[in-house]
Amino acid sequence: MRGNQRYNKTISHFYMEEVFMGKAKRYEYDYEQYENGKGPGTMIEDILADPEFGQVTDLTIGSWGSAWEDDCQPILDGIAEKKDQFAHVEKLFVGDMDYEDCEVSWIMQGNYGGLWSALPGLKELTIKGSMDLTLGRVEHEGLEALTIICGGLGSSVFEELSKAKLPNLKKLVLYIGVDNYGFDGDEDTVRTFLEKSDFSALEYLGIEDSEIQDQLTKVVLESKYMGQVHTLDLANGTLSDKGGALLLEMLPQFPNIKVLDVHYHYMSEDMVKKLEALPLEVDASEKNEPEEYKGEIWMDAMLTE
Repeated sequence: MRGNQRYNKTISHFYMEEVFMGKAKRYEYDYEQYENGKGPGTMIEDILADPEFGQVTDLTIGSWGSAWEDDCQPILDGIAEKKDQFAHVEKLFVGDMDYEDCEVSWIMQGNYGGLWSALPGLKELTIKGSMDLTLGRVEHEGLEALTIICGGLGSSVFEELSKAKLPNLKKLVLYIGVDNYGFDGDEDTVRTFLEKSDFSALEYLGIEDSEIQDQLTKVVLESKYMGQVHTLDLANGTLSDKGGALLLEMLPQFPNIKVLDVHYHYMSEDMVKKLEALPLEVDASEKNEPEEYKGEIWMDAMLTE
């Protein structure tokens, strides 16, 4: 049985959906609640006060009311401190908010170092925002999916991930972003990460949302993971016909690739048709047109600020 309910309470807004034997639920504060004293320091208390929480396996943390000036460290620390009460959580999303709550590049994140051992049953982790983001020593036996959504991913995070011990990680999605909003590396940063990391169970690789998507396409196609993944995600960036030509040339070498996601791109119609003719599932929707300004061509990644 599946159902949807919406809970509005004075302490926070709760959204619940039944998911098989557990429930998915979202906790967030609006600005009025923030003005009345709610914030990251009260979130854990309010979550644990919810009588439904014991059934929640899919936990989403939305706005904590002041994400542009207060980081979520009290929330992360609270989960670690109350780990026995959060032990049933299998999916966690921290920072699920849109621009009306806080621009993605302004979301103050935190240090996740204490979370890995606190949630041994965690299977999926999604983080939105990269300001002050630290993953710490990443070790988890059961994590199957990791997604970081941001306007710019710092090189320190790539370094932490390159040392990660995630033997069951099947899906990895990293939004690269742009230098104005946190990405302080280049294609060599991503190349080094892919060379040093060890995700033996990886099936889905997403390196997306970059203003150097053509260069990163080459990096990914030359990586060791191309022989094992079934889904290649290069979406939401400035992929042009240059990157498309690389895909046409090299993908036939990898019959293990069953899905190619390049939606939101700058390729020509002709290149899209050639990619769609490949013997795999291709999403090349959301075609964009480059803009010219003062003789220069401009292409933007999907998510930056």
